[in-house]
Amino acid sequence: MASRAGGDSREPVNEQAIANTYAAMRSEINQLYSKITELEMEVSEHSLVIGAIQPLDPSRRCYRMIGGVLVERTIREVLPAVQRNKEGLEEVIARLNEALEKKKKEIADFELKHKIKIRRADSDAMDDSNRREGSAQGVLVGPAKE
Repeated sequence: MASRAGGDSREPVNEQAIANTYAAMRSEINQLYSKITELEMEVSEHSLVIGAIQPLDPSRRCYRMIGGVLVERTIREVLPAVQRNKEGLEEVIARLNEALEKKKKEIADFELKHKIKIRRADSDAMDDSNRREGSAQGVLVGPAKE
């Protein structure tokens, strides 16, 4: 019996380790989503800048922030650099999307291997019982005034 008690004490630790690993994997996915969103916003900003300065005279002065320092340049010098930066950001986003898909597959395999099932909050269980009442719920009827 003592050996059985020892086996039981190890099992929760193993489950805890699995849960910790799973949580870390979910965290990595969330970080990838955040980084992709951030970079997509930067690409959008680059597109706005390109759209704004492209029709202007190439010899016109413009200002560009480089490493926290505002530098005066001409549109002829700035436009290609902004376009290169935008292309570089798009490449990074593509690589991050590939990494995200790989991580999603990895977490799906981990879920299958360890038979992990995600409970979607208790609201799903309550939704089924509330659906019958849902059509009348939230409607207040007062006495008719004549």
